[in-house]
Amino acid sequence: MKIVTMTLNPAFDLHCMADKFVTGHENTARILDYGAGGKGVNISKVLNLCGVENICFAVLGEENEKKFVEMLSAEGVSLRALTVAGRIREKIADIVIMASEKVCEKEISAGDAVTLTGSLPEGLAVSEVKEFLAECASRGAKVVVDSRSFSLEDLIDLKPWLIKPNEEEISHYLGREVTDFSDILWEAKELHYRGIANVMISLGARGAMLSCDDGVFVATPPSVKAVSTIGAGDSMVGGFLSAIKLGKPSKEALRYAVACGTAACLTEGTRPPVLRDVDTIRQQVHVDKI
Repeated sequence: MKIVTMTLNPAFDLHCMADKFVTGHENTARILDYGAGGKGVNISKVLNLCGVENICFAVLGEENEKKFVEMLSAEGVSLRALTVAGRIREKIADIVIMASEKVCEKEISAGDAVTLTGSLPEGLAVSEVKEFLAECASRGAKVVVDSRSFSLEDLIDLKPWLIKPNEEEISHYLGREVTDFSDILWEAKELHYRGIANVMISLGARGAMLSCDDGVFVATPPSVKAVSTIGAGDSMVGGFLSAIKLGKPSKEALRYAVACGTAACLTEGTRPPVLRDVDTIRQQVHVDKI
């Protein structure tokens, strides 16, 4: 299984810290971390950490792409960049879809996985992206979607192989607040029943649940002192895909996903988790079948 991560809206991530913050006054902050990011990029970093080969496709603005490429190259990310006019996260043109279709033609075949995560660039229609992802699926690829740019109707229509909303995003999709565990469980089972093969819902510090053909599972991680929760969801997707790539069953894929997501909370900014932390936490993640 070849894994291709798609980052149509990448960014330079800055992680800052202020010793003292006073509202309405000038505050001084220290930049603790500065790196190349974007949800698909973050997934590729976790896949690399797990020893899983992948291709990271990203749309980069020509005015400031050099530093972005250098950063990812230093981290060992296998980058396929599409350069367009403007700056990263600015003025991204419709050429994105044409280039994506070429990626599909050259790179995607039956059994591969394609991730589309994060927000879509301004001016890029959801319908165009859905057509591209549907083409990937028609080639037998496992399509992964984790983006608020898609509505619940879009997801049901597209029927991705995997989605990974959190509690807030499930509420956003349904148009009502969903916080009760039994309610979240019901919605996960309903989305699976409606054709989404793997519905993985992250529950923050409580872990995650997965509704799939093998049943419904709930994974509970050990308690940790979180440094930053940024990128934890992307790490979960990367962990899940890594486990599937290694031939693990759904239950163990969920365990690995939660371990990667929890370990990501121990690093600053969008830095990927440390493999030692992933291994330690994985042994402490408890998974129950409901």
